[in-house]
Amino acid sequence: MTPRRIRTPSVLAALPVLVLATACAGAPEPERAAPAGDGYPVEATSCGFTSTVSAPPERAVTMNQGATEVMLALDLADRMAGTAYLDDAVPARWRSAYDEVPVLAEEYPDTETVLAAEPDFVYASYLSAFDAEAAGPREALAELGIASYTSPFGCGEGHERVEVSFDAVWAEIATVASAFDVPERAAAIEEEQRQALGELAAGSPGEGRTVFWFDSGDKTPLAGAGDGGPQLILDAVGATNVFADVEGGWAEVSWERVVEADPDVIVLADATWSTAADKIAMLEEDPVLTRLRAVRSGAYVVVPFAESTPGVRLAGGAVSVGRQLAGLDQD
Repeated sequence: MTPRRIRTPSVLAALPVLVLATACAGAPEPERAAPAGDGYPVEATSCGFTSTVSAPPERAVTMNQGATEVMLALDLADRMAGTAYLDDAVPARWRSAYDEVPVLAEEYPDTETVLAAEPDFVYASYLSAFDAEAAGPREALAELGIASYTSPFGCGEGHERVEVSFDAVWAEIATVASAFDVPERAAAIEEEQRQALGELAAGSPGEGRTVFWFDSGDKTPLAGAGDGGPQLILDAVGATNVFADVEGGWAEVSWERVVEADPDVIVLADATWSTAADKIAMLEEDPVLTRLRAVRSGAYVVVPFAESTPGVRLAGGAVSVGRQLAGLDQD
């Protein structure tokens, strides 16, 4: 049987008003699922590797929170044999389903642990999940009959960078849905998120506001830059990123530049390794940073880290940021 290729359409419907794509022009889109009904095997390609899925997987292992939550959003928890590596809490709407999936390791499980789960599909948000000390090379898994897929956003150096856009996020979800033969579930997610983002764009709750997206760091802050999830969210709410001119999704900047920008609002990523509360305490204890306009007024917006990365929760992150920005006007 001829494998069914997973492709990305050259043109996808755009949200009214909302600009869906940021990042450099001409960057490739991830490959996207073909329509259902073409049969198996299918081929899923990302990060320069093509994996053949011979039948709908029944024992998937997810190696990062982003991959885990795509599976949960597609209502595929019953086809998961294991999961690993959370950045923050799984949302309440998926928590009970997540709790039924075995946790193989707090961070990356080693190859032996992965293979002990007897997976037929390994899905990760970052290519590092397939290092030798983690799940092992994708080629080696393929030789064992185990299909694999990596988020196109997590390929890292040495691979073409996929432009970060909501269309590209939906393409990844559609690819996974195609591999599991549930394309209608991916279509429903896309439709719901398009509607929410369209409503958000119409309201423009961030219009006229300058924002510093503070991910982590103390001596040197890691900021949301011009080409990633944070920029996409700020575009969606109509706010201005003070570091939009910096390349990459996230970038190390200087506190001097933050002080110079003196943003109206600070968005704080909340992660296990750098909580929003810790960052607020640091800002309010520093004799220079405490003079920032946003710090003086307490104009903070908190976003779970998983809602700042390209994935199934990114649209929800935009809605949350918009709601919190609107709430600042009422304080």
